[in-house]
Amino acid sequence: MKNTMTYKGYSASMEFDPDDKIIVGRVLNIDDIISFHAESVVEFEQVFQQSIDDYLQACEQLQQAPEKPASGKLMLRISPQVHASALKAAQQNGQSMNKWVESVLTKTLHSQH
Repeated sequence: MKNTMTYKGYSASMEFDPDDKIIVGRVLNIDDIISFHAESVVEFEQVFQQSIDDYLQACEQLQQAPEKPASGKLMLRISPQVHASALKAAQQNGQSMNKWVESVLTKTLHSQH
């Protein structure tokens, strides 16, 4: 069973490891790997928050921007002609514009790998 916790816009998965009897956490939706563990939910929250604070501080010291999690919202400016064509394609596929664009992006990204 997976749960999540959020702090400063970052979310972490919470998964219980029955062998070691700890809660293992990993920050989600960024490429940088931030993982940690704790023995209780209270300790997990403290360690998660400290991990994020340490990450933000390390990025500042390295003078690099911290990676921000993807929100799942994408705002685009496209030509009206492309917009109209995309609406028609979505309708022809029986999908909402959001679902159609998501499927096209997913298919394109998978074909690049």
